[in-house]
Amino acid sequence: MTAGSGAGGRSPFFIAVLTFLAVFLLFLAVPSIGPVVRAARADGVPGSFTARRVECVRHPGHESCTWTGDFRSSDGAVRRTGVALYGADRDMLREGQRTAAVDVGRQNRVYGPGGSMEWVFTALLLLAALGILYAAYARPVRNLLGARTAATAGR
Repeated sequence: MTAGSGAGGRSPFFIAVLTFLAVFLLFLAVPSIGPVVRAARADGVPGSFTARRVECVRHPGHESCTWTGDFRSSDGAVRRTGVALYGADRDMLREGQRTAAVDVGRQNRVYGPGGSMEWVFTALLLLAALGILYAAYARPVRNLLGARTAATAGR
């Protein structure tokens, strides 16, 4: 390794940027692990969602809509207003319509009884973070372990 080079011959600044990026991705993903697993399994408080209003955003060639409304648990113990039903598009509901839903503990969102695929994005964030850390640190760790093994063998 040359003077001024860091892990695996890369500059310390480059390693620091990679590490910061990986930590940022972990910061985004790790807190979501529990809720996205519960959402994927529709593991929560069952109840119903009553649609109140639909809000849509238009992008070139694409429209994204979200229904917001009220959630009430089957036993009536949990009542939440102003929550969104994940995955409900413009044509899925009408104002005042009720549909089955599950509250998995997300602050502003409930899910249909079939669960969700949000876990895919969280898994991709985790894999990206681990891949970046591997790219930044795998070679230096291998080199360090190889040096230790060679030093131990030379005794």
